[in-house]
Amino acid sequence: MLRPISLGALACALAATTFAPAAVAANNEDSARVTTAPAAAAEIKPPVAAKRPHTFTHHGITVEDPYDWLYDKSYPVVDDEEVLAHVKAENAYFEAKMEGQKALTEALFTEMRARIKEDDSTVPQKDGDWLYWSEFEEGAQYRKHYRKPVAGGEAQLLIDENALAEGHEYFSLGAASVSQNGRFLAYSTDTSGSERYTARIKDLTTGEHLPDVLENLRGGLVWVKNDTALVYGPSTEEWRTLEAKLHVIGTPVESDVTLYKEEDQSFGVGTGLSAQEDWLIIATGDNETSEVRLVPAADPTAAPILVKPRKKGVEYSVDVRDGELWVWTNDDHINFRLAKAKLETPGEWQTVIPGSDDFYLTDFDLFKDFFVTEGRLNGLDQIQLRSYADPAKITPITFPEPSYTAGLGNNPEYDMKKLRLSYQSMVTPGTVYDYDVATARLTTLKTQEIPSGYDPSLYVSERLTITARDGTQVPVSVLMRKDRAEILRKAGIEGPGPLHLYAYGAYGYAIPPGFSTTRFSLVDRGFAYAIAHIRGGDDLGRRWYLQGKLFERTNTFNDFVDAGRGLIAKGYTAEGMVTASGGSAGGELMGAIVNQDPAQYGAIVAHVPFVDVLNTMLNEKLPLTPGEWQEWGNPIESREAFEYIRSYSPYDQVSAQAYPPMLVTAGLNDPRVTYWEPAKWVARLRELKTDDNLLLLKTNMGAGHGGQSGRWNSLRETAEEFAFILWQMGMAPNPSRD
Repeated sequence: MLRPISLGALACALAATTFAPAAVAANNEDSARVTTAPAAAAEIKPPVAAKRPHTFTHHGITVEDPYDWLYDKSYPVVDDEEVLAHVKAENAYFEAKMEGQKALTEALFTEMRARIKEDDSTVPQKDGDWLYWSEFEEGAQYRKHYRKPVAGGEAQLLIDENALAEGHEYFSLGAASVSQNGRFLAYSTDTSGSERYTARIKDLTTGEHLPDVLENLRGGLVWVKNDTALVYGPSTEEWRTLEAKLHVIGTPVESDVTLYKEEDQSFGVGTGLSAQEDWLIIATGDNETSEVRLVPAADPTAAPILVKPRKKGVEYSVDVRDGELWVWTNDDHINFRLAKAKLETPGEWQTVIPGSDDFYLTDFDLFKDFFVTEGRLNGLDQIQLRSYADPAKITPITFPEPSYTAGLGNNPEYDMKKLRLSYQSMVTPGTVYDYDVATARLTTLKTQEIPSGYDPSLYVSERLTITARDGTQVPVSVLMRKDRAEILRKAGIEGPGPLHLYAYGAYGYAIPPGFSTTRFSLVDRGFAYAIAHIRGGDDLGRRWYLQGKLFERTNTFNDFVDAGRGLIAKGYTAEGMVTASGGSAGGELMGAIVNQDPAQYGAIVAHVPFVDVLNTMLNEKLPLTPGEWQEWGNPIESREAFEYIRSYSPYDQVSAQAYPPMLVTAGLNDPRVTYWEPAKWVARLRELKTDDNLLLLKTNMGAGHGGQSGRWNSLRETAEEFAFILWQMGMAPNPSRD
């Protein structure tokens, strides 16, 4: 579909290692070091935020919000001294309380790091005359990106992320795009976590950078006009991408031409190239409505072709092959269909593959001699090859396990004879395949290495269903050690043992049953690890997503609570032995479930949680708010939406009851979930909760939505999270929960 030219195989990520557990327990020396926490940690008191009178009224309803002052009104600049003092006080409290678990955190970090191949690299992929790949050097935080001629020759360093990150607390490589002639590399970087990127252009023949600099942008960088110009998306002050602009290399940025400007503040604009790279695709839309325009890539200022005017609730995306338009759309079926049209009549769509109640069509890719459809059947990923002559004839790519996740990898060329695929399951490490289209054979190119060792025969993965309170069957994927009972017995834990439950449940984003090495640091200590495939994601199709948004949003929270209760009933764990985590909208989930059923949980970790939902949806000046009304509802215009959002918004529903131990994180520069949401939530929790359980807030002062950058910094934060969980579950060398 939409194909920005990327850095060839640079798009191929290494196998995921982000949320996994380990097998190495803290040694005796570590245990001795953590037997007593410093006196200061026991004596320090949690910060108490001042309550200042503040109310707002909508639809005749007045709401008190005494912690509104934690929202620095000069945002995105945060310079209010009282706000910063409070955030820093919370950080100091976090550091003091976690001091006694530093040895455990270090032990967890060490075992997690031991599972990661430090000098890892991606499988090289051909794109034109070059092979592209990226690699980590041993000990390095960031990647280096390379290419070398297919015909043979020395490797050429394209980007050294470590050098670009030097001197910065945070670093992220955004877009990276090599021109079609192979001479120029355009790439963008963010050094604050604000996700406002700066793009530069490197001449790969000389190694020098051109004087052109594009600042404050988001999204991709697309080469057009015979590699003499770039299409990019500048960010507004409110962090919205409402334009597609054309920059001709060597000309002043001030003279850049606007190819398209979106007037609807709730929409966002993105660009890419068609399969044959002859059309520039300009797409605009929100979470439920799309509109697409086409212009020739060689003449991007030509009059655009509007494929079909936007219609609320209709999503579509397009590609072009040999002058024929291909369209993926939900216009006549909730699970999408694939259609074709002539460029002369682009809005007259003729069905190629009809929508299906069983098969959820999620994507398609056009190649010279065949095309590929991707989707899910009964919640499991499907990859299907189809011929242009007979699209109904399917050649499926099959995999051996009953539960897995798989998809197309990086396939940058139009004339592909072998398709690059990725595959993994909860017990199978990430695997990269080449699929030979002619012979239908899979060849393993790489399997994720785990240097400290991994024996899949020690583990069992299950997929079961839990009946939610409204009768809906909610799938749950579970990973455990086969000898879990023996591990728990040796640890002195009676009963079924602890279980960690994870979910997201928003925006139609499915959480696949994939592999993660860090997860074993819990599983090898006797935890069961479960992923609840709750409504709000699209795990079981588009309707599954729609049943978890707008006025059905609480289905998401109920599914998670009921999944935990169902796992308790089936004997996987017990009340108070469930730990849970989620981030962003998954952090909202954490806030809702602890308000609803706090007794179920032994510890909660909420990363950058979207918990002040009502206030955020009322503030149209915030970066994402207008575009989010289709997901949550617009409480400015609708009293019904106002009351419904308020009924579940975690900040608004905190009550005087006992809550489990909780670790909450935030990013001061986060443009997605602003820092004050978790800060206000924690302040209200401290005010109202009736228990003495630990409540910690950690704000990354130099990072954004994704936490700290760099693979080791990020891994250490995961170790910190797991140390908190083990500590609060009484499974740390220093078991005191204070």
